[in-house]
Amino acid sequence: MKTVRSYVGGKWIDSSGARTVLVNPATEEPVAEIAVGAVDWNAALGYAREVGGAALRKLTFLERGQLLRAASKLVHQHRDELIMLAIQNGGNTRGDAKFDIDGASGTLAAYAEVGQSIGNARFLVDGEGIQLTRSVRFFGQHIAVPRAGVAVHINAFNFPAWGLAEKAAVALLAGMPVVSKPGTSTALVAHRIVEILVEGNILPSGALSFVAGSVGDLLAHLGGQDVLAFTGSSDTGAELRSHKNVVASSVRVNVEADSLNAAVLGPDAARDSEAYAQFIADVSKDITQKTGQKCTAIRRVLVPADALEAVREDLGERLATVKVGNPALEDVTMGPLATARQLADVKAGIARLREETDSIFGGDGSSFSGDAPVGVPKGKGYFLSPVLLELRKGERGRAVHAHEVFGPVATIIPYSGAAADAVELVARGGGGLVSSIYSDDRKFLGELALGLAPYHGRLFLGSSKLSGHAVGPGTVLPQLVHGGPGRAGGGEELGGARGLAFYLQRTAVAGDKPILEALFRAGEKSSNGD
Repeated sequence: MKTVRSYVGGKWIDSSGARTVLVNPATEEPVAEIAVGAVDWNAALGYAREVGGAALRKLTFLERGQLLRAASKLVHQHRDELIMLAIQNGGNTRGDAKFDIDGASGTLAAYAEVGQSIGNARFLVDGEGIQLTRSVRFFGQHIAVPRAGVAVHINAFNFPAWGLAEKAAVALLAGMPVVSKPGTSTALVAHRIVEILVEGNILPSGALSFVAGSVGDLLAHLGGQDVLAFTGSSDTGAELRSHKNVVASSVRVNVEADSLNAAVLGPDAARDSEAYAQFIADVSKDITQKTGQKCTAIRRVLVPADALEAVREDLGERLATVKVGNPALEDVTMGPLATARQLADVKAGIARLREETDSIFGGDGSSFSGDAPVGVPKGKGYFLSPVLLELRKGERGRAVHAHEVFGPVATIIPYSGAAADAVELVARGGGGLVSSIYSDDRKFLGELALGLAPYHGRLFLGSSKLSGHAVGPGTVLPQLVHGGPGRAGGGEELGGARGLAFYLQRTAVAGDKPILEALFRAGEKSSNGD
């Protein structure tokens, strides 16, 4: 059986201690085990900072980007192997697995392009210089330089490949070594990617470390030059933020947490329009892709009252075609939830929502159409059917607007069709990663977009002319920021070169103008090889 081990200090760590078994969530058969070993974090982080960090900082952005491009190619070369591991350990269909693996290699490639666009500089000049007094000589300039610490990344279980790559790509390009901790239950894919990169000798020693199992007392060893980025529940995010040493050392923290993402159908989007078709396609896809285990999945579906009947019928028809079962089978379109605990949590969440909703499709998730779940031993696997609910008339939706059910579940919420009404309803979610609007009415789109922008990190505007030309709102794009205010964690990742800011120190330097220009403007050119 495959053993998942930690990789720190430039070497793989064996453990004779406790073992955690990873299973296939469709069959519950063991597929690997995690060797949980005690790590000397003082030594491991020291190695990452002093060896990996020093090596990365000697490289230019262009050279670091070239490392990312090589890493992207290696991941892509092992694509089929990684897809099979994602099916076995993550319960992914082949399509869902490709979404994760290609997202990883694509993000690495995207940040290789960012490195190429910056060029051979080792630091960034931030804005124009500023004359500070009446004297033309006293001048100020902001610069951004790599921090001399380590970037600790604690990732969620749902995207073991993409989660690793989207954080690591930005940190490595910025010149910071990475310690990556995947979600334990689906760690096999992330572990194999690190193995591939180590075997390929792509990165400097110490630039990438991997934690199998618990992080132990890692947070107690972080300092003021280090950063911590987390994706997962808001409760865990709050615990990490409030860790005694994280607070005392002013460790920079970025959190991506819960999100009750919404899709709003505009009152002008008739049933025969492309905007309406795009809306139906995106909502149904987000309910079922990755079995609804996406932080960007649509949870709330706002529909004008006069379109309710059509939307119920059309979404119900789409969900009825979903085939639930063993994702290793080609005709299966939705696999299981990742763990038994996930299944229990989602069932409890549905029960909570059912107190104020009616079922449109799927009941409580235990009723399957046809012979589902197919291809698994009877009683095995963490399966649930897609579930579509609708907020009951007269209900305010306290649970619907407050509780994220992290599975194949969405709730229709009727609204008046007025933009102001939609803004008020979506805002009850307390802040989100992404919400989408489907309309051809530019006034409605503009009013709703500006009204929703304060509550979101990203908005998707669907329209008839865009149909067929864009990926849906559930896809995280490396060129655009990912994160959101309030309950979404208050963080921000990616966004092209914007993502580098989390890993760089902005410093104001004041002095003699010719000296500053020589050091930073001319110095930048010098670092560009001129």
